[in-house]
Amino acid sequence: MPNTIYLVPSVLDDAATATIPAYIVDAVKDCSVIFAENERTARRFLKSICKDIVIDAYEWFAVHKVEETLISSFKQKIKEGKNIAIISEAGCPGIADPGQILVAAAQQMNAVVKPLVGPSSILLALMASGMNGQQFEFVGYLPIDTHERIRAIKELELSSSKNNSTKIFIETPYRNNQLIETVIKTCKPNTKFCIAASLTSAEEFIKTKTIGEWKKEKTDFHKKPVIFLLQG
Repeated sequence: MPNTIYLVPSVLDDAATATIPAYIVDAVKDCSVIFAENERTARRFLKSICKDIVIDAYEWFAVHKVEETLISSFKQKIKEGKNIAIISEAGCPGIADPGQILVAAAQQMNAVVKPLVGPSSILLALMASGMNGQQFEFVGYLPIDTHERIRAIKELELSSSKNNSTKIFIETPYRNNQLIETVIKTCKPNTKFCIAASLTSAEEFIKTKTIGEWKKEKTDFHKKPVIFLLQG
């Protein structure tokens, strides 16, 4: 039987272990090698979902930056017939995540790739936003430069309005408030804007309002994990 590459979802919030299906434990136990975006948090995560997993029994590789040496090690483990788990820092491997390069290598080698169900902050935010879930685009981070950022926001708003699509983006948590302020100042009053923060946690916040409505609200999402959605 060919070896399997398991794409193992992890929690978005440390306390939200209930969002991880039980069959994830069986998949991890079926592996002997783990490629993790952050080994320390991945170890803590695995212990939180199953106390009897022997963490040190695995061969560990850190996926900080996917470099040629790491891809080479990954391919070697596939050649050795090892079952491998890829674990993202939060959410689903391969989605806004460096693990996608490893998955691409696995596909090139004709290995069996098995994606496992778990929380994706991007999809959870889209589901709860009330925006178009049939046509959407995740654009990642917006430019840091103020002028470039304003131009990018205007382009997203125009494209969204023209194609009736939802635009989804993120920001480094300590810059959330500046991004929200720029979006509110830049977009048209009737454009819809959703802020989805701290998903799956006890402090979860998901609200969709028009830009005109957000102008009347006081917001503070400093250092919180947030997904932003825009529909013109």
